[in-house]
Amino acid sequence: MRNVPLSEVDALPRAVLAISTDYPPDHFLPPHRHRRAQFLYGATGSMRVGTADGTWTVPTRRAVLIPPETDHSVVMTNVTTRSLYLEPSAVPWFPRRCQTVDVSPLLRELLREAVDVAPEYPRRGRDATLISLLLHEISRCVPLPLELPWPRHEGLRALCQSFSDAPDVHDPPSRWAEELHVSERTLHRLFRAETGLSFARWRERACVLHALPLLAADLPVAEVAVTLGYESPAAFTTMFSRLLGAPPRAYREP
Repeated sequence: MRNVPLSEVDALPRAVLAISTDYPPDHFLPPHRHRRAQFLYGATGSMRVGTADGTWTVPTRRAVLIPPETDHSVVMTNVTTRSLYLEPSAVPWFPRRCQTVDVSPLLRELLREAVDVAPEYPRRGRDATLISLLLHEISRCVPLPLELPWPRHEGLRALCQSFSDAPDVHDPPSRWAEELHVSERTLHRLFRAETGLSFARWRERACVLHALPLLAADLPVAEVAVTLGYESPAAFTTMFSRLLGAPPRAYREP
């Protein structure tokens, strides 16, 4: 199916519905939820999925797993998606919170084929086998560290959201502590308790996630590094590779 609203087919008695959708540039999907679980794959462009708990960046040719009944918004940049909407009973292994995952070449090809499968595909035969294989491959997807958790502490959350819009890798914790009227020691303890990450690790991750759409837009690594406050492209590349296990060029638009 292509460019078909989920509401038109959600009730069909099939465990998996595959829909390809073309979105206009810089499109925003306001907060919404689905009865089904969703495997949201970006064939082109980049996305950022937001929930009350955090944001998940989805570079080109990666995907995000969205549990059923999860309120989420999506910021899209030049995106064509291939979504699988999954009956919860068919994916008991699905994560309880969103998760960005890598997508293997085999799974990419299966997704390409799945969107041309008839909505009410026969329960036996080639199409049913393809859908079954899709589910097996999704269950084997490797998670990627592309989540930026939000704290629930109101003041700290506001600072985190402001920082993620214009991150600087050298932004000192002393500034954050001063803004919150707490000691640096309290800030570090609060950060760990609220996000599960240290201040420094959260700050690094925010910088990397901000860089991903810039790299997908083909900005030079040197320019991206300067934007984030790094002294050199090499310093940025080292940090990026340490966090994601691959250099910046691996996250450019293919």
